[in-house]
Formats: sequence, structure tokens, C-alpha cells
Amino acid sequence: MILKIDVHLNYRVSRPTDLLLQIEAAQLPEQKIRQTQTDFSDVSHFARVAADDDVGERIWLRAEGDFRCDYSATIEIERLSPDLANIPSTPPHLLPGEAVRYLMPSRYCPSDEFQAFVSAEFGHLSGGAQIAAMRDWINAAFSYVPGVSNPQTTALDSFVQRQGICRDYAHVLVTLARAAMIPARFASVYAPGVTPPDFHAVAEVYLDGSWHLVDPTNMGGPDSIVLIGVGADAANVAFLNIFGRAELVTQSVSVRPA
Repeated sequence: MILKIDVHLNYRVSRPTDLLLQIEAAQLPEQKIRQTQTDFSDVSHFARVAADDDVGERIWLRAEGDFRCDYSATIEIERLSPDLANIPSTPPHLLPGEAVRYLMPSRYCPSDEFQAFVSAEFGHLSGGAQIAAMRDWINAAFSYVPGVSNPQTTALDSFVQRQGICRDYAHVLVTLARAAMIPARFASVYAPGVTPPDFHAVAEVYLDGSWHLVDPTNMGGPDSIVLIGVGADAANVAFLNIFGRAELVTQSVSVRPA
């Protein structure tokens, strides 16, 4: 699949402020960047740095006044989409170092508080079949309701409320997977089926020696998702971190088949 991505950001920054941006598609073997362009209004500093796990890049910026960013890209996705239920898990003692940290609780994903629930609800399953059951349970039990969560909402909050947006769905799946001793990380992505159009979030789980994208909202499949970056939870993969004050003027995200 080939996707065309267009993003426009416009913020008003009252004084010189540091911004950390992560909106560009990662360069990966399974997603080839055919065309890309990122344009900014005047900034006093620009520097690229590696993102978490070397998936994608972040951009340091220092801006003041009317800050604008326009990003466009054409991405060819060649990611396989195997049947999740048939993929075995990797025993914890055989996990590589890069995956071990994603067994641990994190700021938005208190997985240690979900072990009893996961054992009772999904303990009869293992590996990819267990993850698929968790994905389907979240999709059936939760309502997609914009505005009911905020930047402080954790997976525990969402689990109790049974509603939220893609960020919340992803946090819950990551939390349940870690409680089942399956490494899971939060993934910032683009997907064409997101309604309303916006940046999207899914989970990525480590099974049988590799990472697999899983969308508990069912808005996108692995073969139609463009990966931006990964981290322990949303705190590590924000599309824009503002180290100061800024006012949102306009923001738009468009993802469509080319």
C-alpha cells in the first residue's frame, strides 16, 4: 500500500521556546519513503537527534512568534500481516535487551496492577492468541469517545471508564500485554482509517523474535500503518513536546491512499 501524508501545525509562541518534534515517518525496511518534505517558519535552532530504539528521528527547534510546520510524505508499506493468533511468545529469559524494558510498568501503563485480571481473563491463552483476545476484548468493551481523557489519563483510568481515544486504547493493550509477560511498547503512527483524521496510536508487541503492530481500535492493520516512533508509553512518543508555553492556532492531519 502507498499512502500520502500531509500534516500542518501552527502554534503561537510568546517567547523563545524549545520544541521537540516527532512527526516524520521512520525509515524502515518495511516502509519505504518515496518522497518527503518538512518545512518550518523561521527558527533560531534546528537539529536532528535519534528517537527511542533508533526508530525514527526527533527534531529540536527553538522558535518564537508564529511557528508553522508543514510535513508531506509518500510512503510505500511492505509490512507483512501474519495471523496474530498463530505467533508464539518468546520466553522472558530468551528476550533480547531491547525488549526487556518493555516488560516493566511505566508512567501510563501500571501493568503490575493488572496481573490478576489478565490471569483470570486471558490466562488460558498464550502468545499471539492471548494478544488477539486482549485486542478484541478492548475493542468490544470500550467506546471511542474523544474528549473524555486528557494527558494525565492512565491505562487504569481508561480501564475503569471503558472509554477513550486511540492513545487510551493503546495504553490499555500495552498494559495487559506486559501483565502477561509479553513485551509491549506504545507506537505513534499514521493510518488512513482514523476518524476523525489525526495522529494515531497503537501497540507493538514482541512475539517470536520480532515486533508486531496491533491496533485495538481496529482503525488500521499492520499493512496500512506508517510508524513514526515507539516508546514505553505516550510520554515518550509525543508528536510535539513544548518546553515552555505555546498556543495552538491550527492543526490538521491527512492520510490517504496515493
